Amino acid sequence: MAGGSRVLISAVLLVGACSHIRSAPSGPEYDAIVDHSTTLATALAAAPDNSTRPYRIFIKSGRYYEKLTVGKPNIHLIGEDRERTVITFDAASDTRDPRGNPYGTRGSFTIRITAPGFRAENLTFENGFDYMANLAKDTADPARFRNPQGVAVMLDSASDRAVFRDCNIRGNQDTLFPNAGRSYFEHCTVSGNVDFIFGAGTAVFHECDIVSVDRGRRKDNGYVTAASTNVHQPYGLVFLESRLLKDTPRLAAGSVHLGRPWHPAADSAAVGAVVFINTWMDDHISAGGWVRMSSLNAQGERIWFEPAGARFFEHGSRGPGARQTGGRRQLPASELARYNLDSIFDGWNPER
Repeated sequence: MAGGSRVLISAVLLVGACSHIRSAPSGPEYDAIVDHSTTLATALAAAPDNSTRPYRIFIKSGRYYEKLTVGKPNIHLIGEDRERTVITFDAASDTRDPRGNPYGTRGSFTIRITAPGFRAENLTFENGFDYMANLAKDTADPARFRNPQGVAVMLDSASDRAVFRDCNIRGNQDTLFPNAGRSYFEHCTVSGNVDFIFGAGTAVFHECDIVSVDRGRRKDNGYVTAASTNVHQPYGLVFLESRLLKDTPRLAAGSVHLGRPWHPAADSAAVGAVVFINTWMDDHISAGGWVRMSSLNAQGERIWFEPAGARFFEHGSRGPGARQTGGRRQLPASELARYNLDSIFDGWNPER
């Protein structure tokens, strides 16, 4: 499996005023400042290896074309402007790494977090691979990627207690990969089309906009989630008071599914858990909500997994996409009490 080597490429500064722009930092408020003359990778390399307090890096407005791994604890990234402070890279699964090997999904990330205590605020993370241009190529075109997955943010390994506030996380297929630990997303926008929020970690999305990007299909146009939660883990992907939106009015009604059960390597212990609570859903959400998914086992056999075997529930869904059908199981009111942050995060308070 290919890893993601760090690439250091100078950023291009964007200019212009915006309502999200913060005042210029000063004094001891920040430990490092990143602008168009340096890179975020340089600032991360200068951070202490085992800091027990937050190491705060202020990132000025600009597009920072970098591929990053954050392997040090308690790194906090603060953007000057949510829309204009952009960390981007354009690797997909079939993109070749510096050694000439495909990155694979796990290596396609723009930023990967492998240490606890990470926080990000007021910026954009993006996988800039041109998914739609690749999709438009003829299937016989040798230049067409067969594996176009491109991760923007990956939470992996020792990642835990990660917080994202007022951030955009953009991509297409496999945008956000919270695969380890606990993470909290508040007032964020996550966009993509196929399985664009997926993985085995415990992640809460509070008052977030989850935006489906149109692939131009009338059915099976996308899947919001693909959880692979371990059967012994009580919580997976939890959406609280959020909105499921579409990027264009042209996106076909009923063409996007709430999710499907991902079993990596057909692992029977990966029993995905996804719950939508008090979530508004536009009309692109399908009537059935959930669909089946297949995986190859170690012998190369294709195994199909049905949504009925996963832990997929809703409670209080509303909007034109909120339909109560036989396949869309409702969370009993008696279960609601356990969906509070203290219970989900086992005592960790992301507000601290």
